[in-house]
Amino acid sequence: MASLGQAKSLGGVGAILVLIAGFIPSAGFVVAIIGFILILIAVKYVSDVLTDRTIFNNMIIAVILAIVGFVAFFVAVVGAIYSFIGLGGFSSFTPGTAPSTDFIALLTSIIIAAAIAWVFFLVGSIFLKRSYDTVATRLNVGMFHTTGLLYLIGAALTIVFGIGLIIVFIAEILQIVAFFSIPEQMPMGPQPMPGQMGTPPPPGAM
Repeated sequence: MASLGQAKSLGGVGAILVLIAGFIPSAGFVVAIIGFILILIAVKYVSDVLTDRTIFNNMIIAVILAIVGFVAFFVAVVGAIYSFIGLGGFSSFTPGTAPSTDFIALLTSIIIAAAIAWVFFLVGSIFLKRSYDTVATRLNVGMFHTTGLLYLIGAALTIVFGIGLIIVFIAEILQIVAFFSIPEQMPMGPQPMPGQMGTPPPPGAM
């Protein structure tokens, strides 16, 4: 049976794997996939414990959109390169000369593919944020709010390559903290505000 403790462990380990995947040249892609699967399982457990299917559904949509964006970019770029090679683009391209029409077409195809992938990633990050926002509210773990927001900002700024990646990297670090901050048991309710439920008000509030 799903539990928050299991979600905490699986999600934390998965988030760590996603973070370190970029530093493993040979098997980074495989490590990232394993990490994403563990995070998905963790989110599913949280969704089950909270009996809120929208948490997992939003995360699934986010993952599907990210995969579609990546596949669309890969297929478009590979197709453009093969077309360029088939037209003899590389043999006709001479450094120091004006780019040929075929070479310009290749660059245009890559730019269009990148724009399409960016749209998919951006929309996917919106659904990821919705999932994490719900988790943050229901489990009273505000770090999920911050993680979701940074993923959204990072996705929006991937068009500015360096800035977007830096923000996504920070989001991945905070994602680790967020999962390991999940309580072992369901919170009894929202934290009391100062002056409520027997909590003494701050000095000078009276």
